[in-house]
This record gives sequence, C-alpha cells and structure tokens, in this order.
Amino acid sequence: MQPVETLKRTVVVIGAGPAGAIASALLKRNGHDVLVLERQRFPRFSIGESLLAHCLDFIEEAGMLEAIESAGFQVKHGAAFACGERSADIDFRDGYTVGKGSTFQVERSRFDKILADEAQRQGVEIRYEEEVVAADFSGATPQLRVKRLTDAQQYLIDCEFVLDASGYGRVLPRLLDLEQPSNFPVRKALFTHIEDHIDSPAFNRERILISTHPELRDVWYWTIPFSNGRTSVGVVADASHYASLGDNPEANLRELIRQAPSLNAILANAVWDTPVSTLGGYSANVKRMHGQGFALLGNAAEFLDPVFSSGVTIAMRSASMAAAVLHRQLTGEQVDWQREFAEPLKKGVDTFRAYVEGWYDGSLQDVIFFENAAPQIRRMISSILAGYAWDESNPYVSDPKRRLNVLAQLCAPKQQGL
Repeated sequence: MQPVETLKRTVVVIGAGPAGAIASALLKRNGHDVLVLERQRFPRFSIGESLLAHCLDFIEEAGMLEAIESAGFQVKHGAAFACGERSADIDFRDGYTVGKGSTFQVERSRFDKILADEAQRQGVEIRYEEEVVAADFSGATPQLRVKRLTDAQQYLIDCEFVLDASGYGRVLPRLLDLEQPSNFPVRKALFTHIEDHIDSPAFNRERILISTHPELRDVWYWTIPFSNGRTSVGVVADASHYASLGDNPEANLRELIRQAPSLNAILANAVWDTPVSTLGGYSANVKRMHGQGFALLGNAAEFLDPVFSSGVTIAMRSASMAAAVLHRQLTGEQVDWQREFAEPLKKGVDTFRAYVEGWYDGSLQDVIFFENAAPQIRRMISSILAGYAWDESNPYVSDPKRRLNVLAQLCAPKQQGL
C-alpha cells in the first residue's frame, strides 16, 4: 500500500469563509505558519449578506478594510422595520457604543472571496476543494486526515492547533460528537436573489428592510438591496407555517410575500430569475467551544437565527478573540481558553440570544415600533443591532434579558391605551 503523505503545520484553519480568513490572516501577521482547508471552490454562494457595523472592526484589524471599501458594495447605515402600517428606522450612526456607524450589504460569493484572497495576499496558504474527514486529538498534538476532492487522494496533517471555521459544515462538532440541539424552535427559510426594479421612494437602499407578517408576528422577511440593482429576499417562519403550502419553494415564497402587502408592493416589478433555496433547522449549539488542541469559531460552534445578521458578526468576533489567545499560547504563555475565549464570547452571543427571543415573542417588536422612545435608550438598542453586543457599559448588554423585558412592558400596545 502506498504510504500516506504527512504534512506538518503550526495551525490548521478549517474553512476559508469570513472567520477562517480573518483568523488565519491575524495569525500570519503575528508570524505563525497557517494552513486553511476549504471544502468548496470560491466564489460560492452563501447567505448572511447584510453585515453589521462591528464586522468592519475585525476586517480592519486583519488588514482587509481597504479591499472591502473599494469593492463597490452597497453601503448600509442601519435597518428599516415594517409591519402593516407601522414602520421604524434604526440608524447605526446614532449609537451608544463608540464604533463604526456604517457597513455594507454584500453578495457573499464576492465578499468571501475578497477576504480569502486578502488572506492569501498576506501569505496564508489556502487549499480549496480539500475536506477534513477525520480528526484525532488523543495524542500530544492534533492530527487531521484530509481528502482532496479533485482526485479523492488522502493525506495527514500534524499540527499544534486547529481552528474550526467551517460554518454550517460544523466539521469538528460532527467528527468529535460535540453537537447539541438548539433550544430554539425549528424554523425554515426560503430565499433567493431577484432583479428588484424597486422604484418606491419609501425604500432606502442603505438599509436592510425587515418586514413582519401583518398577522403572524413570528413570520418575518428580509429585503437586502445590493449595489447592482439586485436584492436578496427571504422569509423565515416556524416550520408549521409551511404546512398549508405546496412543494414549490418559489410559489411558497411569493405567496408569503403576497401576504405582506407593503413588501409585496415594493417588489411589484421584480424579475424572479434565480431558483429559490430552502434552509431549515439551522439553529445549532455545541457541548463545548474548545478542547485540547482546538477551538470552534462562529457558526461551527453556535448559530442563533438570521434575523439580526448576528452570525457573521459572531464569527468574526470569535476569529479575532481566538487568534489573540492562540498567538499567546504559541509564544509560550499559559492561557485559559474557557476564561479568555468561551466565556467572553458567550456574553455577546447571549445578548443576541435575548434579542432574537424578544423578536419572536413580539416584545422587541413592541420596542422597535414604539413611537416615543427615549433617545438614549434608542441609541443603546441601535448599538446592539449594529453588532456591539459585547459592550458591557451598555445596560442593555450587561443585563439584556431583564432590561429588554422591562422596556417591552413599557412599550407594549396595552400600555399605550391601544
């Protein structure tokens, strides 16, 4: 039998998406030998197209901001919300936390490739169409078995540490039996890209539009305009809401949009030229976020929900945090991954979790659509929705669930005599 080739690297990053590109670039900038393994060939389609402002902090940290700013993506200053006749705007530039007030809405195929190309430009080695099929962390150092998808040949990699940035692929959680059910209900998304032909003066291309079904508060729609006249549209609903619909994804998406008259009017001239995709049961969790020789980044560890575009932000934040801890470890320092990575990362994830839960139970919707909100509270909420969910000087971060519940009670329609 032909011997299996064995490579040696310091760090292996699984996945070349935003978390993998940023983590690998940060480690390379600190002088470490990094190899990125990516199962697909870029560019490739992905959702998560409406970035939060905090994302740009990590892109800048990784030395990639100039490339993103010059790419011609649609500028985004915040979010617009609509439900029936009600509407509200959140402007990231009017926030509580000191940070970036604008970001971009991006076609992820192009955006992710730019980040990966920038990592390569900085000296990171990326191997595309290579899949990690086995992982052994029982020895003194990790060993991965990798299959080249172009010829099905396999080889081994010995390394000092593995960062899993595989996103929905969740490579190490699957291989190491780390997966754990999410406590979120099973929801399903239908989505596509359209040639939008939007001519409504009420529609602001510098905001994501989040629309709520006028009768079903837990059914919502995204409308993410790009700079090229195209738009990403999608609907998210509990799986039970699809029971009365047929098996045609495009017909189902268009029917659900028809049930939201204001959104239906905005998209009246759209050309539906791309097949509709389906994604269900996407919320996920893990038993632990790190172990001897590995750590999990972003969606590979936990994915909440697409409603506030928190996924890419959590992924980039985790990449930055993990790269910093790992750099110190590789240079001989004693580090505590639980205290320095998992626990502080979880703080922001739990803030997002409180707001996602508040969105679906209607309490956050009452807050957002409340017409007489105090400006300072509005700024605090704006900063969280801009991605600054780790700023514990913000009371709605330091104690998110309780404070949001109290605020929602004050903003609820019954308190307004309605």
